[in-house]
Amino acid sequence: MSNLDRRPAPQELGGPEQTSAGPALDVLPGKEVVLGESTRVRRLLPTLGRRLVGAWAFVDHYGPDDVASTSGMQVAPHPHTGLQTVSWLIEGQVHHRDSLGSDVSFGPGELALMTAGHGIAHSEQSPVSHPRFLHGAQLWVVLPDGSRDVAPAFEHHATLPGFDSDGVRATVLMGSFGGATSPGTAYTPPVGVDLELAAGADVEVPLEPGFEHGVLAASGSATVEGAPLPHGAMAYLGTGRRTLRLRADEPAKVLLLGGEPFEERIVMWWNFVGRSGEEIADYADDWNAERGRFAPVVGYDGDRLEAPVLPPIPLKPRGRVR
Repeated sequence: MSNLDRRPAPQELGGPEQTSAGPALDVLPGKEVVLGESTRVRRLLPTLGRRLVGAWAFVDHYGPDDVASTSGMQVAPHPHTGLQTVSWLIEGQVHHRDSLGSDVSFGPGELALMTAGHGIAHSEQSPVSHPRFLHGAQLWVVLPDGSRDVAPAFEHHATLPGFDSDGVRATVLMGSFGGATSPGTAYTPPVGVDLELAAGADVEVPLEPGFEHGVLAASGSATVEGAPLPHGAMAYLGTGRRTLRLRADEPAKVLLLGGEPFEERIVMWWNFVGRSGEEIADYADDWNAERGRFAPVVGYDGDRLEAPVLPPIPLKPRGRVR
């Protein structure tokens, strides 16, 4: 999914000096953003309070939206570099096409993982005949410097590993958790887990203390370490935790995201991740001129999104928190 802000602010982020040195419990504010023709999302990362959780640099949460009488998600072809997109549906269906020729529809519980690397373009649409509700999350993982120019790739995993235990069902999207390992290709040590809580659940789940973590209330609401987390909100948990206590009065889903604190400094603007403003400008020029690293999206009938104009100001370092 794209960042469709027509005036995106360039951001330099990363580095360990602003990572929490211990446990935290900070609720991150979300910002409503309109994507494509009709989809509204809550943007949890990057935000003024937090710009990275491990290598996770972008979190959009949307729905549940009633799209029965609309075209649903309609995001025209757009580019990416230097990152992976992790698409996760709770309800609905999305049709993915890209410049590699991938043509895949996926639904709830299936992992759609796109590695942009050197450069890729893709579109995302609800099929013409689609389910009534659309609900999910779009996540980006930053690629480390040694892997940021890898060949682009797309993976679709219709089934994922997990486990059931004491009122919680875990599905592992990325990395390893509770003895289960996702088949998704990873270039940093991440963790991404869908935790489905039964009504009345009161559970403790294990965490890697060297990771920093965040948790998103993706469906319903939950209590995280004794603090309420309403639907659509995300809590930053810091580092140093070995367990996480979760409670839910009603059925709920939370997304647990984490990983080693990302030590490299990066520049993120629009849909590009690079290491300098000059790199980002080159990516935007290549995309708008239809040359270089970006090929057309195979099978898409329609106009593509143009890269916005870069702001006439130098980049300002911003790190993990403002």
